[in-house]
Amino acid sequence: MTTDLVESTAEQVDAAASASASAAESWATSSGAARSRLLRGLAKALDSERQPLVDIADRETQLGVTRLNGELDRTVFQLRAFAALVEAGVPFEQLDDPAVSGGPPAGHPRLTRIRVPIGPVAMFAASNFPFAFSVLGGDTASALAAGCPVVVKAHPGHAELSRAVFELACAVLSAQQLPAGIVQMVQGTSVDVGVRLVRHPAICAVAFTGSFKGGTALQAQANVRQRPIPFYGELGSINPVVVLPTALQHQPEDLAQSLAASIAQGSGQFCTCPGLVIVRDNAEGAAFIAMLATSLAAAKPHAMLTPEIRRAYDSAINCITTLKDVHTLIRLPRDPEKAQPTPFLAVVDTQTFMRRHELREEIFGPACIVVKVATLDETVEVLQAIEGSLTATIWGAESATAGNLRLARVAMGIAGRVLFSGVPTGVAITAAQQHGGPWPASTQAFTTSVGHAALDRFLRPVALQDAPEWLVRL
Repeated sequence: MTTDLVESTAEQVDAAASASASAAESWATSSGAARSRLLRGLAKALDSERQPLVDIADRETQLGVTRLNGELDRTVFQLRAFAALVEAGVPFEQLDDPAVSGGPPAGHPRLTRIRVPIGPVAMFAASNFPFAFSVLGGDTASALAAGCPVVVKAHPGHAELSRAVFELACAVLSAQQLPAGIVQMVQGTSVDVGVRLVRHPAICAVAFTGSFKGGTALQAQANVRQRPIPFYGELGSINPVVVLPTALQHQPEDLAQSLAASIAQGSGQFCTCPGLVIVRDNAEGAAFIAMLATSLAAAKPHAMLTPEIRRAYDSAINCITTLKDVHTLIRLPRDPEKAQPTPFLAVVDTQTFMRRHELREEIFGPACIVVKVATLDETVEVLQAIEGSLTATIWGAESATAGNLRLARVAMGIAGRVLFSGVPTGVAITAAQQHGGPWPASTQAFTTSVGHAALDRFLRPVALQDAPEWLVRL
């Protein structure tokens, strides 16, 4: 873990926001070629400095070089994907509605709908993805593609890496003779740094990935400003997996192993890790639960990202185990000499799940709650009690039945992404991706923080009425 933590002063936060504001107009009016050149330059610089950056990241996060190299690949791919979108003209697209003669309602003047960059964006880096959701991650890439400068609030869990990546970004900006204000960064462990950044009048939007507590606190600050601003927050999710009886008719052990691996992936510190499994209360369901317990008990999670995250995980597990009618299947003894968390698996019935709100809250770590249900109605009841989720998975819904259609509709009502095979960990960077969900999974359910549509968050629609040709052609 890093110990060399830097705390930005109030003056430094203000200076970063002001520098971003100074660069806002020139970057908002920049050409697609300029934006693409910057994004591709940042991608190339990251790739060329791969070894030292991965070494720093591994030392700070203990995530392992294999995982970190894969994440760096994703980050580079993401920057280039947004460069390609800019080259295709996506941020500059217009919708032209020619004038129609005659009176209203049929007649109307010419209207041209365009999108303009919203302005400087405050981007809060996440602890669990030191490359892909950090200084030059998806939020930064999509904002830059949209024509918005970015002020990054670095995560203290990988402070040294953040400084190294920021210095790299500064070098690219300088080499391309672009204003330094296009990418700025502030640091600190206190809440004051983040609050001051969000409340600075130059900041026009906030992108956040992190805890529910931290996200809602910052959202409140965005809302109490004299001029409230959009807050795009991804706050957490329990990502239910429904295992229908038909799914267990073929290779249930393989399903249990893949599910256990997903629960424990990254020590359970992915926002899409499955935290809830819904299984029928019958012999096949009991056998599947036993297979899942065996596979999860064999998992060997690596150390968690920070001591604070580890303490929060242990506290959440302690809370769950004290609840009445919660049957613990896996809770290995904790070794105080080791930083690695121990996997946790518990089983409850529908009534207990519905009665205890603690069972419906995210546990950030390699933990999962299994709910045994007797009927399709109980499955629906459990899903609807979850509120919002980033993902929902339904295994065994291949047939076009009324029950499967009902489950699919319920899942679409609570989640931003619904899977019918595989596990929810892993979020592809594509045009059709949706990484966000109803509250409390995210603050803006109609937006995504991953995929091509992520840049839509930072573009505001404007209708130009009878605009002169010189303006429409810009």
